[in-house]
Amino acid sequence: MIMYKIKLIKNRNMNKYLIIAVILFALPLGLSAQKSVDDILIQIEKNNITLSALRKNTDANKIGNKTGIFLQNPEIEFNYLWGNPSNIGNRTDFSIRQSFDFPTAYRYKNQISDIKNEQAELEYRKQQKIVLLQARNVCIDLIYTNALKLEYTKRLNHAQSIAKSYKLKFDAGDTNVLEFNKAQMNLLNLNNKIELLEIDRTTLLSELTRLNGGTIIEFTDSEIQSLIIPTDFEQWYTQAEQSNPILNWLKQEIEISKKQVNLNKALSLPKFQAGYMSEIVVGQQFRGISVGLSIPLWENKNTVKYAKANATALEAVAADNKVLFYNQLKTLHSKAIRLQSNVTDYRSKLQSFNSSDLLKKALDKGEISLIDYIMELSIYYDNVNKMLELDRDMNKAVAELNCYL
Repeated sequence: MIMYKIKLIKNRNMNKYLIIAVILFALPLGLSAQKSVDDILIQIEKNNITLSALRKNTDANKIGNKTGIFLQNPEIEFNYLWGNPSNIGNRTDFSIRQSFDFPTAYRYKNQISDIKNEQAELEYRKQQKIVLLQARNVCIDLIYTNALKLEYTKRLNHAQSIAKSYKLKFDAGDTNVLEFNKAQMNLLNLNNKIELLEIDRTTLLSELTRLNGGTIIEFTDSEIQSLIIPTDFEQWYTQAEQSNPILNWLKQEIEISKKQVNLNKALSLPKFQAGYMSEIVVGQQFRGISVGLSIPLWENKNTVKYAKANATALEAVAADNKVLFYNQLKTLHSKAIRLQSNVTDYRSKLQSFNSSDLLKKALDKGEISLIDYIMELSIYYDNVNKMLELDRDMNKAVAELNCYL
């Protein structure tokens, strides 16, 4: 514990400023600002071990995609031959050769490697969205659990006052044992429910800690901030289609297949070899250039045909995935809109039909029994729980919807 000693000054204004300064200095030591869900997601994106491993794997794949796209290794050859009989002298040969494909092949190889690197980033983005959606859903569950726990704590306080009141009545002989036992059982059930909620909360916090790379996150927020649901689905889908990693990955795969057709055509053209060669024998020296040509008659047979067929197949797969993606998002959008409407309607009606105060008055006046009171109140409590569940489900649906952006 940190203790502060303040020497008071007679000047009132000075005292006031001194106290304010001490309070402002002490606040950061005792309080920490509540993190929002977005703040937590930023932290998890930075600390998550899975994303860290994926980032390293992506960087490694990008380096790998840049291999095998350059010229073949040059060949150097040296020969030293002893003459027989010895009077004819020895012979020395030296040569250096460079082989290369048709020049356009290297351009297509480089273009394909660039597209594959873009695909690697898209794959990382897809996995990143999955992890962050999982983390957001955990936060939404935590908010729901925290809100439910606050609600049950209020009910527990109310049940404690009822139980205390009926114990006094029972001791005084003003009520029967059934009423007394019902009050105690109601109190016991609420205590048990709060303990179960605390277990759920601890489990969710552990999951959040795991997603945060083992760094503990304390999250006590109990109010869900409703996410924005786009009303115009077609306009929203156009944006989602352009930014979705899966569809963009398929577009890139089709582009690669088209580039592969051009590459295979280039590889079907003659290969060249150029170099320098020298030959030295006794009394004679020969030096000059060497040129070679490789004619691909059989080695690359059907490669162009296969590349074209593969490109056509990928276009069909992309079209199928686009239809699937559209229908999936339309269903999800409709679900989110319906849930939002249900939450709004449920909340307004719940406020209008709240009879908890009237039930308490009727109980105090003896117009209804405690059993009837608890039964009637439980109906209202169940509706409150249902509203919190709907709010949670709606935010999860919207979170999944926004994940595609």
